[in-house]
Amino acid sequence: MTAKRLQKITESATLRISNLASELKSQGKDIISFSLGEPDFATPSHIVDAVKASLERGDTHYTPSPGIPELRKAIAQKLKNENNIEAKPGNIIVTPGAKQAIFEVMLSVLQEGDEAILFDPAWVSYDPCVMLAGGKTVWVPTDPDKSFTPVNVAEYITKKTKIIVVNSPCNPTGGVYRRETLKEIRDIAVDKNILVLSDEIYEKIIYDQEHISIGSMDGMQDLSITVNGFSKAYAMTGWRLGYVSAPKEIYEQMLKLHSHSVSQATSFVQYAGIAALQGDQTCVTDMVHEFRARRDLIVRGLNKLGIRCAMPEGAFYAFADVSEYGSGEKVAELLLNKAFVATTPGSAFGEAGNDFIRISYATSQDRIREALKRIESVL
Repeated sequence: MTAKRLQKITESATLRISNLASELKSQGKDIISFSLGEPDFATPSHIVDAVKASLERGDTHYTPSPGIPELRKAIAQKLKNENNIEAKPGNIIVTPGAKQAIFEVMLSVLQEGDEAILFDPAWVSYDPCVMLAGGKTVWVPTDPDKSFTPVNVAEYITKKTKIIVVNSPCNPTGGVYRRETLKEIRDIAVDKNILVLSDEIYEKIIYDQEHISIGSMDGMQDLSITVNGFSKAYAMTGWRLGYVSAPKEIYEQMLKLHSHSVSQATSFVQYAGIAALQGDQTCVTDMVHEFRARRDLIVRGLNKLGIRCAMPEGAFYAFADVSEYGSGEKVAELLLNKAFVATTPGSAFGEAGNDFIRISYATSQDRIREALKRIESVL
């Protein structure tokens, strides 16, 4: 009675763990959640005010399917000024979240049997999006001792390779790709005429490294698809607002899918996007400063306990090697049921994560300290 295309796809591991944690919480347990990739900060007030003003103006009706012109123009300007990408408003689609943009990209470019390159470990939803589009994921190993940088990418390229997915800073590892890594990927893409999807949702949450957009590199104008959004940098996860900038041919196909499915991003939320891009960025700087302090606290604490964990260079995740205590799934289950600390098994992100757990340090320093005590008592 159900479609075969969905039968091989499992539910999101991060949401599954969150649901289990919520169930324990409903039983009166004090759960410390390290599972969801969601900033625990309030959305900045000037963004909220922009939505209030939009509602008072009556911006509650349909907008153009790719987004209101003012926001698309602001996004194009942002991409030019911050990312050195010569994007045009007419090549941009505003989506209800960056995840929707990625889903639309995969369905617009992949055909049955096409291959998509993912770097193992990778965010949980890339592979399902590839599968739903009829494609096949080819996993490329990464080096955990070098910020989980992909290794020997060219060896995994075939005649069926259609797209390479780049996510820097990376979920789940917090790794940031250096220019030489991106240049290697660029060279492959240009030489083999392969598309590159660059998911840059964590670009502003970065420590001591430079964010480089592969779309800014020579020869990538017609091969790169840049996806970004407002969820992470502006603590707007529930607002569901993202965007994609794509070459014209791909944009036109995506817009068909977009208009026949979600129609548009929420009208008044789009005005929040303008306020986020054009308003004071101190809120982002302050949030990243706090994330850095939390990162240092959790990583040093884990290593002090004997749990190997490299220092993340971006995002707000620590990818901890728990192999001394069992598989990532076993340790995650133990921590949730015995320490009431919710983490995500690394296996959710690919086979390379089997010995790891992902810890989202998007919670207060006091809660991190308490979690470290609980982890120590259990392990």
